[in-house]
Amino acid sequence: MTNAITNRFASKQTAFHEIPIIDIAPLIDGSDVEGVARQIGESCEQVGFFYVKNHGIPSELVKRMYADTEKFFALPQEVKDSIHVAKSGPTARGYIPADAENADKDMATSDLKEAFDYGAKQDTVSPFFGPNLMPTEAFPEFEVTCDEYYAAMRALARKLVSAFAISLGLDPEYFERKQTNPITIQRLLHYPPQTDDSDAIGIGAHTDKGILTILSQDSVGGLQVRNKDGEWISAPPVEDAFVINIGDLVAKMTNGKYSSTVHRVVNESGAERYSIAFFIDLDYDALVETVPTCVDEDHPADPNPFTCGWYKTNWFTTVYPHLRNDPSILAAV
Repeated sequence: MTNAITNRFASKQTAFHEIPIIDIAPLIDGSDVEGVARQIGESCEQVGFFYVKNHGIPSELVKRMYADTEKFFALPQEVKDSIHVAKSGPTARGYIPADAENADKDMATSDLKEAFDYGAKQDTVSPFFGPNLMPTEAFPEFEVTCDEYYAAMRALARKLVSAFAISLGLDPEYFERKQTNPITIQRLLHYPPQTDDSDAIGIGAHTDKGILTILSQDSVGGLQVRNKDGEWISAPPVEDAFVINIGDLVAKMTNGKYSSTVHRVVNESGAERYSIAFFIDLDYDALVETVPTCVDEDHPADPNPFTCGWYKTNWFTTVYPHLRNDPSILAAV
C-alpha cells in the first residue's frame, strides 16, 4: 500500500482503550444495571462510541452471519442486482451496489462499499417497512441466519436503550415506549481494498442518523472515529465485542449532552473487509423532542420537535433516487 493512501487517510494509532470497553454482563443479568448505565452515559457524553463485551450474543451466531455475508456478496452480480434496493419501493431494503451511496456529501466521490439492508418483515408496504428482498433461490438459508441475527440484535438493543434512559435519569422504558414498532435496518457490508488512484474510501465521514448502532467488524479493521480535537482515532476490532455508537436523534433529544460522533471506514489493509451493523430508530410517528432531564435555564427545550419518520424520510430521499418520486415518501416530507 502506498504512502498516498496512508497519508491521506491517516489516523492516530492509539490503544483501543481510548474508546471505552464496557462489560455489560451486569446489565444483561440485572445485577448492576445502574452501574453499567452510568458507564454508558459517561461514554456517550465524552466519546459517543464505546465497545461492549459479555453481551450474551453467541459467537457461533456471529461467525455464521459473517460466513453468510461473505457468501452473499460472492453471489453473481445479476443475482444481487435482482434484489436491488430500488425494487423495494418505500421499504428501502435490498442490495446496494458499490459507488451507489456517498456518506460524505463534501466529497466528490462515492463510497466504495456494497451493502445489503434487511429489517423486520411486514406484509404491508409503507415507508421503511414491508417484506425483505432475499436471494431465495440462489441462497435459501441466508434468510434464516438474517432472521436469527436480527432477533439477537433487537434484544440487545432493548437492553442498551434502557441503559441510555437510566443514564439520563429517565424511566427505563422512556425510549422503548417510542419503539413499539421502530424503524430498523440490519446492514451487511463489504469493503473492497482501497487503491492509490482514487480519493474514494470505504465510507466517508458521517454521523449515524438514528438512536443506536450495534456494529460487528471483522479482523481487518478500518473504522476511524473523529474525536473532539478533530483527530481521527482508530477503533480496531476487539474480539467478541461490539462497537456501539449513538446517532443524531439521541444528540437532538439530549440537547447535545450526548455526542453523535463523526466516523468513517478506510480499508487500506489490502484485504476484503466485512462488517455487520444494526441500526435502531424510533417508531415512524414517534416525536423527537428534548427529554425533560436535559432542560434547564441555560438549555431550553428545542421548540421544534419532529417525527422520526419525517427525519428519516428527508435523509433517505437524498440517498436513494427511486424514493424522490414515490408518493408515499413525498407525503411525509
